Amino acid sequence: MVGQILGNRYELIEKIGGGGMALVYKAKCRLLNRFVAIKVLRTEFINDEEFLKRFRIEAQAAASLSHPNIVSIYDVGHEGDIHYIVMEYVNGMTLKDYLEQKGPLDWREAVNIVSQIAMAIEHAHKNHIVHRDIKPHNILFTKEGIVKVTDFGIARAVSSSTITMAGNTIGSVHYFSPEQARGGFTDEKSDLYSLGIVLYELLTGKLPFDGDSPVAVALKHIQDDPEEPVKINPTIPKGVNSIVMRTIQKDQSMRYQSATELLKDLNKVLKEPYGDFNKVESVKDSPTVRIPSIGKDKLTVNKDISENTGDKNVKKKNEKMTTILAVVTSIIIIVIIGAFAVKALGPMVSSLVNGPKDFIVQDYTNQNFYEVKGRLSEYGIDVVENRKHHDDIPKDIIIDQDKAEGERIKPGGYAKIVFQVSDGPLLVKIKDYRRKEYREVQTELEQLGLKAELVDEYNDGIAKGYVIKTEPDINEEVKPGTVVKVYRSLGPKIVTSLVPNLIGKTQREALNLLTGVKLTLGDIYPEDKTYAIDKIIKQEPEAGTEVEEGTPVKIFLEDYNPDEKKVNSTIQLENPDNYGDTIKVIVNITRSDTNRTETIYSETRKKSDFPITVPIPVPNGGSTLVRVYLDSALYKEFTENF
Repeated sequence: MVGQILGNRYELIEKIGGGGMALVYKAKCRLLNRFVAIKVLRTEFINDEEFLKRFRIEAQAAASLSHPNIVSIYDVGHEGDIHYIVMEYVNGMTLKDYLEQKGPLDWREAVNIVSQIAMAIEHAHKNHIVHRDIKPHNILFTKEGIVKVTDFGIARAVSSSTITMAGNTIGSVHYFSPEQARGGFTDEKSDLYSLGIVLYELLTGKLPFDGDSPVAVALKHIQDDPEEPVKINPTIPKGVNSIVMRTIQKDQSMRYQSATELLKDLNKVLKEPYGDFNKVESVKDSPTVRIPSIGKDKLTVNKDISENTGDKNVKKKNEKMTTILAVVTSIIIIVIIGAFAVKALGPMVSSLVNGPKDFIVQDYTNQNFYEVKGRLSEYGIDVVENRKHHDDIPKDIIIDQDKAEGERIKPGGYAKIVFQVSDGPLLVKIKDYRRKEYREVQTELEQLGLKAELVDEYNDGIAKGYVIKTEPDINEEVKPGTVVKVYRSLGPKIVTSLVPNLIGKTQREALNLLTGVKLTLGDIYPEDKTYAIDKIIKQEPEAGTEVEEGTPVKIFLEDYNPDEKKVNSTIQLENPDNYGDTIKVIVNITRSDTNRTETIYSETRKKSDFPITVPIPVPNGGSTLVRVYLDSALYKEFTENF
């Protein structure tokens, strides 16, 4: 299909990949002058309604998503039996290729990559879309280290049927969740299981389950326990190992319940790599057991044994010793309780006798509120905080207090000090405005008290009128009134060329001229009667017209002459050892109707190009004398007749 043009717009340049359902081509969009990727359904499936249905679902599901970690969908169409999707072209490699090149990754890099995938999955799940085929092969890894999830070919809206039919299981078996392998109900947690398998592979360089057949691998997902990653790669921190093991729990209820929850732990583990993230709870940890009752008969038997086997004298002696020990123990307990009572109640008794000592208030302004609150609590002084934003005073610093320095207050009871505390400057967090219409962004920024300054830029990947980026960037906090630069896309930069004058040129000469100004040779007329020596008599567009680079130019060759025919003459190379690697070939002719000698062919050719064919014009009812020169020496002379 290379060279084919789809939708009168997308020229297929080269095949760059393929999967079970479709082939992927790199293509050039002639309208926007940019590279795109086009996924074309395999021809063997065009009559299969189930595959066509899945293909349409991919288009509908993926087109509804807009996220920096998800490959963007630009267009969907079909032409005859060709069904295709046009998407963002990512200049990079798959995560699988990256892993094969580098081997097991450093745990920080692995967590960063999986965090980006989790953000993409989180966005899809919030739009009620389950990917169901998360694997390194479907993750594109750009040269800048940005992760992009692609291939929603088996995604399903959660509101639709998410049951994987037995015998028709969808997905990639090494990254299956157990419920997919069983043909059970799949949901967002199935994607998280597959993502856990990906993280396992990034950390260890191997998959947790493998086998001789897909069925064998699927059974292991259902039945076998994986080896912990830390046992394969001891450099993996405890916290990272815990996250992996929780993510690939066979029971859905014991996994992370959402991508948001997983992201929270992935961000936390970068700060606390040896923390405990294994928060899985199960009733198996506290099983219910049956406790046998102790009946009266057993108590009676024990009593009888004690009476029959005990010696009366020994019994009395034991009773006396028990009494002494009880008395001594009681005395010790009383002494200990007394000591604690004196220590605890002493100040209280003193306070009751003498009254509480006055507390003298100090100047607490410009001090940290929480430090002051802690000190005052030791004296039984309550504090009340009133917060207000302040541009110059940092957050949590005391601005003012309702009690003057040196004022006396009684601790306890209703003693309190009211503080006015700075909440820092009022800040506005910059949201992600990328790929949004610039007027919508401009309005929202103004409503937040910010000033929008438009900056126009050409961009191949963002449509005209949509936002490329902002300065300050995403999640930065700024004061109201701050000027935010909004970079507005002007679309791809259109580069133009002037069409050269092709009149009187041959087809080869025209191609050289057009290539030099970055234009292409379009249709050639007449289509079935064109020769290398024919001259151009008309062109479209006309010479001097300004057109976009890459525009094709049509050419019209001199009319076919019915009074002559053109005979294809083949020039064989005899005694090739007599020549070098290249040979200058000249063909002169003398027609019987004009008796004028003219050169119809003059080119330097490689020895390997021979034999070569040259069309010889012959007049009606006449003849043409042909002389062939190789390296300026007459090589052959012959006559062609009509």
